[in-house]
Amino acid sequence: MNIVLINPEIPFNTGNIGRTCVATNTHLFLVGKLGFKISDREIRRSGLDYWPKLKYTLIPTCDEFFDNLPKDARLFFFSTKGKKCLWDIKFEKDDYLIFGSESCGLPRDFYTKYADKLYTIPMPGDVRSLNLSTSAAICLYEALRQMRNL
Repeated sequence: MNIVLINPEIPFNTGNIGRTCVATNTHLFLVGKLGFKISDREIRRSGLDYWPKLKYTLIPTCDEFFDNLPKDARLFFFSTKGKKCLWDIKFEKDDYLIFGSESCGLPRDFYTKYADKLYTIPMPGDVRSLNLSTSAAICLYEALRQMRNL
């Protein structure tokens, strides 16, 4: 599996997601402008001593990321604006689970460009959204549960 963070802003979230990726043998892509430096103390603190074990790729722009994907790459975008439910996805090995930044979500044009690939996490309670690291873990573990790939 692959987790993609577009313009992540909060080092603690990225560090937590990185630790989850190490635990699940998942590749992490950090795409676009980061709100922190990879060397920041906060990212090391939340990623603990696992960060050196993380398989990750830094990519400066969304265009560069999408231009270099395999032609048959399966992309799933997650947002509170998604109309389809996470539980309706039939995940496969090497899927890309794509998340936007904490304050802005996905880039604005993604909501129309990838409307057919836009999903949400069910939230019947009275909240607007979940924390980014929580959302990434929920989606990743649902994919792994389907494939029983731990």
